[in-house]
Amino acid sequence: MERERKLLQQAVAVLAVIPVGTGLYGVLFGQALTGDAVSVSAESHFRYLSGLLLGIGLGFWSTLPSIEIRTGRFRLLTLLVVIGGLSRLIGLALTGVPSLFMLGGLIVELAVAPILCLWQTRVANRYAEEYGVAEA
Repeated sequence: MERERKLLQQAVAVLAVIPVGTGLYGVLFGQALTGDAVSVSAESHFRYLSGLLLGIGLGFWSTLPSIEIRTGRFRLLTLLVVIGGLSRLIGLALTGVPSLFMLGGLIVELAVAPILCLWQTRVANRYAEEYGVAEA
């Protein structure tokens, strides 16, 4: 049980670097990543969405110390990521195939995040069985 918990913590810690890093970069540098010139309003919106991404990553990191009892928070964060992935998928259907980095994001959002959520649920259930503690 403890080994699996540690592996889950390590996986989440490493994977949350993606939203924290890209979110922070977007907040600080805006659209500079794409090199596209955009309006001030589009730039503001991009930075806002980057801040949300940063917040999601920090939220995942906040589950690490007691990941086995943070099921509600973990599920909410996963839901937000999946909704973003579904939105990206709609964009793919409406405007075409984006860059490989964006396709990688889509895979993380629609496959990796739900798998991690299922893994967290497994760890939480095993913890509850072993210690008689319900999820929080």
